[in-house]
Amino acid sequence: MALLGAIEAGGTKFICAVGEDAGSILERVSLPTITPAETLAACLAFFQGAAAEHGPISKLGIAAFGPLDLTPTSPTYGHLLETPKPGWSGTDLAGYFAGHLNVPVALDTDVNGAVLAEHKGGAAKACQTAVYITVGTGIGGGVLVNGRLLHGLIHPEIGHIAVPRAPGDEGFKSHCPYHADCLEGLASGPAMKARWGQAAETLPEGHEGWEMEAFYLAQLCRTLTVTLSPEVIILGGGVLMREGLLEKVRVRFDALMGGYLPLAARAGGLDRYIVRQSFGGQSGLVGAFALAEDAA
Repeated sequence: MALLGAIEAGGTKFICAVGEDAGSILERVSLPTITPAETLAACLAFFQGAAAEHGPISKLGIAAFGPLDLTPTSPTYGHLLETPKPGWSGTDLAGYFAGHLNVPVALDTDVNGAVLAEHKGGAAKACQTAVYITVGTGIGGGVLVNGRLLHGLIHPEIGHIAVPRAPGDEGFKSHCPYHADCLEGLASGPAMKARWGQAAETLPEGHEGWEMEAFYLAQLCRTLTVTLSPEVIILGGGVLMREGLLEKVRVRFDALMGGYLPLAARAGGLDRYIVRQSFGGQSGLVGAFALAEDAA
């Protein structure tokens, strides 16, 4: 089988891998995200070395932080748009690797890659419409509609959906530099740290922060339900690793829906409608391999 290349391009690190698929990785490396020139050159050197060792790479998938220009007819297709990551705005991700490796390159957001991976072999395998949400350093969402990744004027930016403030949270200054009331500014890992003075993973069981987090994520799930009608909502990211948070989100969501729509009956229970990610901390890389499989 022809080898695939995959890149999980994050704001902190780039993870590169080569294999027949995500389940048979032959070689991988984690590289720090520094300047674009240095980071992309280091990735290229990895793939060139891996090709010499294991054989030629036929396709490459990149699941990246954003925002990205994903419109094929755009003159800046494959580039990062204006991004908070210093020095990375305007970087040509797809073109760099297509030109140097001379292979088809599929680029999409890390969360779109993750929902595609869930569709191919995870919690959304039997679904045609699904949403994947990651809650960590930021909040992002990937959307699959009728079996295809959703793109529009750009791509979904679910983390910036506006939500009502949780009771008692009215005085907190949003951590988002753009919006005073978006999910990323109120419920991301850095927002939790700014609000409580300690990292989310250090908050004890029973801390009020977890009920507040569940309130915000349940608001998101309600919005996604009534706008996209997904067959499943998949939650991932570092914040969702906290035991019991997912269950709190389901309880809050059920209360917010107020009995409107037969969701539990249709899905076979809320525990099958709002679910945990399938691939743990590997969702981004598995998503990059999924993108590579579909590269044209």
